[in-house]
Amino acid sequence: MVDCCSAPGLLPFEQALNNMLNVIEPITDIEQISLESALGRILAQDVRSPVNVPPNDNSAMDGYAFSYQSLALNKEMTLVGRSMAGAPFQGKCKLGECVRIMTGAKIPDDCDTVEMQENCQATGEKITFLSTRSLADNVRSKGEDIAVEQTVFFSGRELTTVDIGVLASLGIQKVCVYRKLKVALISTGDELKKPGQLLNVGDIYESNSYFLTAILSKLGAEIIDFGIIEDIEKSIFKAFKKADEIADVVISSGGVSVGDADYTKTVLEELGEIEFWKIAMKPGKPFAFGTLPNSYFFGLPGNPVSALVTAHQLALPALLKMQNSHFIKPLLIPAKTKTSLRKSPGRMDFQRGIIENTESGELVVTTTGSQGSGILTSMAAANCYIVLAAEQGRVEAGEWVKVQMFDKYLQ
Repeated sequence: MVDCCSAPGLLPFEQALNNMLNVIEPITDIEQISLESALGRILAQDVRSPVNVPPNDNSAMDGYAFSYQSLALNKEMTLVGRSMAGAPFQGKCKLGECVRIMTGAKIPDDCDTVEMQENCQATGEKITFLSTRSLADNVRSKGEDIAVEQTVFFSGRELTTVDIGVLASLGIQKVCVYRKLKVALISTGDELKKPGQLLNVGDIYESNSYFLTAILSKLGAEIIDFGIIEDIEKSIFKAFKKADEIADVVISSGGVSVGDADYTKTVLEELGEIEFWKIAMKPGKPFAFGTLPNSYFFGLPGNPVSALVTAHQLALPALLKMQNSHFIKPLLIPAKTKTSLRKSPGRMDFQRGIIENTESGELVVTTTGSQGSGILTSMAAANCYIVLAAEQGRVEAGEWVKVQMFDKYLQ
């Protein structure tokens, strides 16, 4: 039986995503910011190292540095100095001599090998080496990690916590990044109230802008919240027109269905151009994408699960491209379902599930229960999507399915 919502004209999910990515053009504005502010930002230029890391040959152990040739002469050497991190040995270390050295300290110019202190016996200034060494043992070579002029990070990289540390280790204080995306959020619906307000009969609390704000914050976007707009065509038109003037992207939730008071689609057609409307996916069929005079728009469904899934699966990849991030297609992993899954052919289905390992190491997934588009707790309880292809029908317990793990934007 074909899904009753899978009417002709619905755009396949993959085609909708590809069409959207083909239309989207990345921003080009660049700014220079301090390293302290760079976490999560997108590099606009390749970063080449101005130094070698490490800057000199240094010791990987606490021990003694010496010339490897000395071992052929005698296993006992004379201690002639110390090399500490930040206070290197300045003298000469001749054959038959050694230098006390600490981890990270510069290898003296006349030395090429280090023996750890546990394999040495010290008697006054005489050091006896108890084990046979190989040339350059326990020596970290100059530029071993990063060589001067080496490209460390490429343009388009989202800077991570570790990246910040790497850049600091190179002595880099500022980086060139793309400016933040400006995203306007618009919620429509006379029944919507902000948390903290009194609910009248028929009212519900508006939640879509809150999880959208959370996603956009992790994306590093500058968020312009227009709040809740009443279901009056003139008011919606005014909000969209203003949003288009000040933002790169306009994201609305609600009003793209076929109800009598769903004016968003009408306004978008008047202001700009709708590229497509209605996707063969579940949840989230009434999703619209198009262009306004100065921005792109994403029209999300009003139901919270539909809005969240379409924002994550469709709008987010487009936003990543806009900010010059490298979009990586989500990894789908096989798992056995412990529960049967209701599904009719016609639309790609993103059911919410919980994936875990059995004692034998097998990956299994369980549905979170009711998959209604208004049941936001089905997302809160999940750690993955169970991705069922459009042509797929009902799945029985024990069958293999494909699973997409939730990423940082949903955690």
